[in-house]
Amino acid sequence: MNAPFDQLSAWLKEHKITEVECVVSDLTGIARGKIAPTNKFLHERGMRLPESVLLQTVTGDFVDDDIYYDLLDPADIDMVCRPDSAAVYVVPWAIEPTAVVIHDTFDKQGNPIELSPRNVLKKVLKLYTDKGWQPIVAPEMEFYLTQRCEDPDLPLQAPLGRSGRAESGRQSFSIDAANEFDPLFEDVYDWCEAQGLDLDTLIHEDGPAQMEINFRHGDALDLADQITVFKRTMREAALKHNVTATFMAKPVGDEPGSAMHLHQSVIDIATGKPIFVDDNGQMSELFLHHIGGLQKYIPKVLPMFAPNVNSFRRFLPDTSAPVNVEWGEENRTVGLRVPTSSPEAMRVENRLPGADANPYLAIAASLLCGYLGMVEKINPSAPVQGRAYERRNLRLPITIEDALAHMEDCPTIEQYLGSKFVRGYVAVKRAEHENFKRVISSWEREFLLLSV
Repeated sequence: MNAPFDQLSAWLKEHKITEVECVVSDLTGIARGKIAPTNKFLHERGMRLPESVLLQTVTGDFVDDDIYYDLLDPADIDMVCRPDSAAVYVVPWAIEPTAVVIHDTFDKQGNPIELSPRNVLKKVLKLYTDKGWQPIVAPEMEFYLTQRCEDPDLPLQAPLGRSGRAESGRQSFSIDAANEFDPLFEDVYDWCEAQGLDLDTLIHEDGPAQMEINFRHGDALDLADQITVFKRTMREAALKHNVTATFMAKPVGDEPGSAMHLHQSVIDIATGKPIFVDDNGQMSELFLHHIGGLQKYIPKVLPMFAPNVNSFRRFLPDTSAPVNVEWGEENRTVGLRVPTSSPEAMRVENRLPGADANPYLAIAASLLCGYLGMVEKINPSAPVQGRAYERRNLRLPITIEDALAHMEDCPTIEQYLGSKFVRGYVAVKRAEHENFKRVISSWEREFLLLSV
């Protein structure tokens, strides 16, 4: 710990940082933690937080007492949070020189906290390391820019661009439509460069003011950290320009949802060569087994890709999201697309995760499914030629309740992710759904108020 912490200390002093935001990710992906003066942070070498923040719902509530006290110490004890010197980022929009430092969480005996999303991803990555493999991922983040609105009962509206007009019609891949928000994205790219975020391309997606930013491929844990920082950066840049950036899976009715597509491949650590191709440059058996594992186990981990009731609105018919775990080459109607590439870049794109998913958990779940396919030697179905939207034989759960039932009833997922994590995650998502069901929607008032 001393050498990495000494490097972190030197970095903070070099950048004249006066405040440190010490954060951990909760199950939703919300940054929880403390803000400390740099001197205090260096003296304490981390922080302590109540374990209970990892069983907090998106509304700030907690799970039922019987689950809460079964998974956590009844005394609501603290967990030990230690800074990761490889996960340090400046905060370019802060008034004072500020850095955010992502922490890992441990109990008093030094054991990783099972409920921590970052620890879950580390657990999955160790499975690969133990086999001599290293997964490589490349995320694609979709999101909407909208007008700012204080009333949650009102539908979101497309923002005004530089022309003073809101978009109309579909503007997929339009350069001019993306350039409507040039000042905002200039700040985004400047801030991301200052933070060392490895962004690649900016694309205008199908919906009005719906954008996509791609990340360059790299280490899975590093990119999960980067996505966490990027989402906050994007929101801050939007606020500066008097609009809102949202990563909800389905923020606008009758418009496409927002995904977090995950490209994933694996290299052999000893040789540095990809294991998804054989000596002839064709798909290897390990690659096909990887796809087979994704097909078999994605239905069991779907809540880690689609964590909210809103997530499943993205899977409604005619929404352009593939509600299947079919696979095919250069086919965007399947859940598992194999893009055209050189043999060295052979990969599968998991198109099911939503932009609202916790990046640590979505990447962990996707990689775990592929890993299980490789170690269990699961053969995939035949690749799909043509349109796959209407195929039913590999259809997924289409409600959050059904998806949670699939997750908690899978012994294999519990074995690899841990009983405490699975039980805690399912309990948090059920508590959120119970909260949602208490809200009377505008649809009910419009069609039932005077008709039933």
